[in-house]
Amino acid sequence: MTILLHHQLDPSSRMIRLMCAEYGVGLELDEISPWKRTPQFTALSPAATLPVLMEEDAAAIVGPLACIHYIEQRHAPASVLGLIPPDPEANAEMWRLLEWILFKLNEEVTRYVLEEKLGKRERGEGTPDVSALRAAMTNLGEHLLYFDWILSSRTWVAGEEMSLADFALAAHLSSLDYLGDVDWAGSGEARDWYARMKSRPTFRPLLADRLVGMPASPSYADLDF
Repeated sequence: MTILLHHQLDPSSRMIRLMCAEYGVGLELDEISPWKRTPQFTALSPAATLPVLMEEDAAAIVGPLACIHYIEQRHAPASVLGLIPPDPEANAEMWRLLEWILFKLNEEVTRYVLEEKLGKRERGEGTPDVSALRAAMTNLGEHLLYFDWILSSRTWVAGEEMSLADFALAAHLSSLDYLGDVDWAGSGEARDWYARMKSRPTFRPLLADRLVGMPASPSYADLDF
């Protein structure tokens, strides 16, 4: 059995959960708070980075990129198209957008929202910084406009086939949507795409996630918004 050290709303952990579900990889979920940086956690992940994959008698696989490569090399199905396109141009576009999501979207939006709403809460450091959240929401609006534009001319985020970029973006938006921070009324193509994503069977376990003392937004598990 593969153990996934994760946090329910950490978007990279959610992406790996979706990837494993799509590939039929069973996971034992072990939840941890990355914001508390316990000695047990930082011994495995010195940068306090999630997710962490662990298998018996093997070194821990730490961070989203290492986990992606490990799962793809070890578990990608040979009988059907995987989540990383084999065509060089499609592959390059997938990695371009995956980088956008994992780094640009995360650094400009998701990281700030989770730090203010969850990190401070879990460390007992008071209320969120309203100005930081306002800036993150402004940035999120720009990102949604970009993905609206992208999805106006293609079926999936990186092209005409679903790829890991779809799961990465859906993981980030689902974390933000849980906290009620996505203005779906102001989005068009991205909203329709996300409705398709969260209707997939592999998405159901994520939609069942709940944080103690922090209920999900009304749109979170509503397949029709």
